Amino acid sequence: MTEGSPTDQGLPLETRQAQLHTDLNRLSDEVERLNGHRFVQMHNSPMRLISFHFLRGLAFGLGTALGASLLVSLLVLLLGQIEVVPIIGGLATDVLQEIERAR
Repeated sequence: MTEGSPTDQGLPLETRQAQLHTDLNRLSDEVERLNGHRFVQMHNSPMRLISFHFLRGLAFGLGTALGASLLVSLLVLLLGQIEVVPIIGGLATDVLQEIERAR
């Protein structure tokens, strides 16, 4: 509570001080709880933070590369099956032949 707020006007000084003391204790408990949180602890240690972001970047890069490879492979495979559109089917067939030749 802020001093001088409309809800404090009729209260005696001791009551207002007791409310402020209670609010301060609750705030202190909440800060202690938040400081114990893993996210805050990780950001307090630079080496832990750097290693976390490094591993996160590796996982993101690997997932992106594997996902893109899988999607492109499926797309080329599906387009290779289409013979109705001769340009796309021929291009996909050429790409598939290049892939097979590279193996």
